[in-house]
Amino acid sequence: MAIENANVPPREVCVLPAMLDDQAGRRGDKPLILFEGDEAWTYAEARTVGRRTAAALQALGIRRGEPVLVWLPSTSTIVRVHFGLSYMGGIFVPINLSLRGGTLEHIVRNSEAKTIICHAELLDRLAVIELGQLERVVVVGGEPEGDLPLEYLPEETLWGDEAGFSEPQPPIQPWEPHGIFYTSGTTGPSKGVISPHLHTAVMGKRALRFFQEDDRFLINLPYYHLGGALVPHAVLGFGASMALMKDFSTSTFWQEVRRLEATCCFILGAVAKFLMNQPRRDDDSDNPLRTVIQQPLPSYAAEFSERFGVSLYTQLDMTEMGPAVMSPLITDQTFAHGYCGRVENEWGNFEVKIVDEHDFELPHGQVGELVVRCDMPHVISPGYWAMPEATAKVWRNGWFHTGDTLYRDEEGNYYFVDRTKEAIRRRGENISSAEVENEALAHPEVRNAAAVATESDMGEQEVLLIVEIDADSRLTQRDLLEFLVPRMPHFMVPRYIRFMEKMPYTETHKIQKLRLREEGIRAPGVWDRESEGIKIKRQVIG
Repeated sequence: MAIENANVPPREVCVLPAMLDDQAGRRGDKPLILFEGDEAWTYAEARTVGRRTAAALQALGIRRGEPVLVWLPSTSTIVRVHFGLSYMGGIFVPINLSLRGGTLEHIVRNSEAKTIICHAELLDRLAVIELGQLERVVVVGGEPEGDLPLEYLPEETLWGDEAGFSEPQPPIQPWEPHGIFYTSGTTGPSKGVISPHLHTAVMGKRALRFFQEDDRFLINLPYYHLGGALVPHAVLGFGASMALMKDFSTSTFWQEVRRLEATCCFILGAVAKFLMNQPRRDDDSDNPLRTVIQQPLPSYAAEFSERFGVSLYTQLDMTEMGPAVMSPLITDQTFAHGYCGRVENEWGNFEVKIVDEHDFELPHGQVGELVVRCDMPHVISPGYWAMPEATAKVWRNGWFHTGDTLYRDEEGNYYFVDRTKEAIRRRGENISSAEVENEALAHPEVRNAAAVATESDMGEQEVLLIVEIDADSRLTQRDLLEFLVPRMPHFMVPRYIRFMEKMPYTETHKIQKLRLREEGIRAPGVWDRESEGIKIKRQVIG
């Protein structure tokens, strides 16, 4: 039987299928989600789609609590699969469309999935990796054929009869995971963040704290990111609507905002700079967008707000944790660099501290690591899928350790300073330095490698790869780049490469990454592929 707990919200306000059932019964023909072209679902249609897909997944033998890899572009199919898995209790495990090589193989193996739902244009990337426990592939957007040692199934497999759907018993509960979202946030391999329904619902509710029924959220982040997949939970909670953008383009962004009549979206990192760099138009502010959640808040935030006629909020969150620290509507444009907001407690009481390396709280104004806990279980992710050591590392002494350094002023405002982890942030993606290094080390002439972040002119970071090679090696930076490109997602490919006969080491034989980072691109012999006219673009799928 279902467990009732006064400390947990009712299923109808936090469990995706229960929310959709409840809202479809009350809103019926109201538009819920718009896609490219003329495709759209009402609340009632989305419920039918979800339940039909759930029936098909059950017919495949997928069980409650079973992870399913989903490697699809941001179209109606990925949303349908997400809804279907949620209805029958499976776990949605989306894969970044840019992944390939070792990073892709790690996710396939770590997920322990037996089924992958994959776009036909991505199948060749599976052919060169170990497939873990995979047994079958459902092929979307092409013929179900190939040489993989898997059972091939056609896209039509995903359509079932709603009458054949068997409601899970007991009903899906708030603490059950609806998804696993892989993120590269540390020096090790990508980690699968377990995302219970309650975790995602609270994250969305807090992020969209200003939302109203007549709002329409534009999902301009890829749906394989939690920043995309959390939107249905949030929108259903407000009885509002959403629109899914298949591919973000700076040049067509405002055109799509107007076509979709979107009123709100996330603007992350360098995207704000890309939009500001577009030629000014007389009608820049003549658009339906009312509100933007901007992370981080740039120095030109006031200019952005005025030019495009939008109100701004900011916050600090991560895949593992919703925004414990978030701003009110930003009206004071004199905020200090790194401003994130304050601790607000609605939908989960968060407790936040700034601590030193021993977890002792620091006084106002001192920089330390942000640690967080919440009195409502499952609001912060319970950990990483099949990685107990990584889970224990961030969950210690009763606190979740974010790996971010901040300081707090006397008024209770929090300011971001840096990341304590050796992650690189580029184009909205977290890049694990270890994963870059591992691919470089696969080259037979590379003795050792170190990947560090260096600042870009777009306000984010670029990847600088430093490698040790023998003095008599004939390897060139261009040769190494050509070796790396087919082994990495486009966003991970280093912009800068530096060759050294010997990198600096500590007495315990660890690479002195801090020194390499400080020397940066000013060091002698740093090669910039963009100055050579080499730009790496992502592959557009579908």
